[in-house]
Amino acid sequence: MRNLCSILIFTIMTINLSTLTSCNCCSSTSDEQTQPAPWIVDRFDDIKVLRYEVPGFENLPLNQKMLIYYLSEATKCGRDILFDQNFKYNLTIRRALEQIYTSYDGDRAAADFVAMEKYLKKVWFANGIHHHYSNDKFRAEFSREWFEQMIDIYVKELPIAKEELCEIIFNPSLYASRLNQTDGVDMVKESACNYYEGVTMKEVEEFYAAMVDEKDPHPISYGLNSQLTKDADGKIVERVWHLGGMYSDAIQQIVFWLEKARAVAEEPQKSIIDALINYYRTGNLREFDRYNVLWVGDNVSNVDFVNGFIENYGDPLGFKASWEGTVNFVDSAACHRTEIISKNAQWFEDNSPINPEFRKKEVKGVSAKVITVAMLGGDCYPATPIGINLPNADWIRKEYGSKSVTIDNITYAYDNAAQGNGFNEEFMLREEDRARIKEYGKIGDDLHTDLHECLGHGSGQLAKGVTGGELKSYSSTLEETRADLFALYYLGDEKLVELGLIPSLDVAKAQYASYIMNGIMTQLSRIEPGKNVEESHMRNRKLIAEWCYEHGKDEKIIEWVEQNGKRYIVVNDFDGLRKLFGELLYEVQRIKSEGDYEAGRKLVEDYAVKVDPELHKEVLERYAQLGIEPYSGFVNPSYELVENDGEVVDVKLHYNHNYIEQMLHYSKDYSFLPSLN
Repeated sequence: MRNLCSILIFTIMTINLSTLTSCNCCSSTSDEQTQPAPWIVDRFDDIKVLRYEVPGFENLPLNQKMLIYYLSEATKCGRDILFDQNFKYNLTIRRALEQIYTSYDGDRAAADFVAMEKYLKKVWFANGIHHHYSNDKFRAEFSREWFEQMIDIYVKELPIAKEELCEIIFNPSLYASRLNQTDGVDMVKESACNYYEGVTMKEVEEFYAAMVDEKDPHPISYGLNSQLTKDADGKIVERVWHLGGMYSDAIQQIVFWLEKARAVAEEPQKSIIDALINYYRTGNLREFDRYNVLWVGDNVSNVDFVNGFIENYGDPLGFKASWEGTVNFVDSAACHRTEIISKNAQWFEDNSPINPEFRKKEVKGVSAKVITVAMLGGDCYPATPIGINLPNADWIRKEYGSKSVTIDNITYAYDNAAQGNGFNEEFMLREEDRARIKEYGKIGDDLHTDLHECLGHGSGQLAKGVTGGELKSYSSTLEETRADLFALYYLGDEKLVELGLIPSLDVAKAQYASYIMNGIMTQLSRIEPGKNVEESHMRNRKLIAEWCYEHGKDEKIIEWVEQNGKRYIVVNDFDGLRKLFGELLYEVQRIKSEGDYEAGRKLVEDYAVKVDPELHKEVLERYAQLGIEPYSGFVNPSYELVENDGEVVDVKLHYNHNYIEQMLHYSKDYSFLPSLN
């Protein structure tokens, strides 16, 4: 299993876009079609769909605009892959729902149809029938009888029996969770994700353990790009995701557009795209490493991209990577703070509160940028990260470094959206905490992301003989915990004031208060009653907050306060809390560096998983009164080639799709896989 992980925070919970207005600096063209419509595109269930803008695109040179266009097309072509990875019947279900939705000639205000429309919107948003964050299967609110009638009338063909399809949708106990990481169960059999077929957890672990060469200084991320299954003779085999293998039809389209992109790219990007194409052609993970080494060394290209099988959060065992894609370009005006952080990377490493044996003696290749995203795809769409740090392989990080980005046009939307929604007034007791968050919340969030991605994930090193896969299913949570602790610890350091990154340590106080509140309390609004915490980032935040509360309880560093029948979590001693962050970072780094599985398992199971039902009930009730959807995602802009006598002379940017239109458009024009793969 490879080391993790790029995504820091998916969606900021405290959003209300009713007060959000368009940024004047982003409206830069006179073409009426290119003007963004209001920020809110759609609202349903627990989700708000937003629009993001792409400021500065119109000022790019033509070849960079064309590069963004071609890379964006490649990004859209991988959508079906993620649907299928999430669950083997997702494409069958999505297509049946879409056929009913587009062909239905009855009353579209009827209760069953309205309920099916909401269900379809949720399936689009989650890239499947399981919630994108909780991993629980959606509950259909339309009747089974009505749906069976609709299948008979509108669905032309199904690769499985109608009865089986309905059982999958309507039986709550069947394929109940996309990702089940409950300690003590066979996580492979209990997870509905499509990374394994007909194998047990024990068989998977033994299969990949036999491949590991502990003497290899450049260990391969075995299993990253394949489904593990059994052949007709019962032998365990990999179905590799490459041209000619599993997902070949979609990968062929991705490669087609990557070749178009290569034709307009400049070096070193031509060679980087060549390496990626070769990886897609062969499925050879050594080629993937070669691509990553080239990619991480490119700090000159203005346009950049991520495309491939990258993150392993969706696999309960952490071997398999979901497909994702993004296209972006540098926001040069906003890069000042990340440049300062990058230049001082060695100081941060040398002063990290961890065992000196686990510090990097020489920090190499750390680069961080603020970017403007131009296209989101796969596991980054519609819900998207706000920060990315890649590549994931520890040996590449050690020898070549890593690249980190903060996505400024996404954080801009979230920051504006969080104003005036009553969230802080409801859950944060003290006025001084609310005032600090109002003044310093945005800079604190941005710096937390920068430090987490740029330095946190890239910090530390493994002990000799440790491969990085020892932590197994707990690896994702512990890696996110490590990066978050690194960021939290340094946010309270006077060095940030000295470097001019923050005006005072009040920035840290604002971040500490909101982080503890979210980790212990408010993020529970995303969990269904009776459920445990499953998602790695939520587990990470809960682990940190609960551990610090427990270990600082005697000194009342963090304290529960009850007022007017409501509970509040309050930080009394910010310096004491920072010390606790350092102590926990010391232990988490030790666990990773030594590959101490049992200590990592205990830390996660003790602090990150179980939910207090009474507190959970209170949070849900208070949160519901605010009328705020806890999740947000985005529709993409679209790009149009402008030609004159067969020659491309410009690329136009449009904000011309609503949510349903974009999803149906993608399903019609960017769907290349069969319903069952």
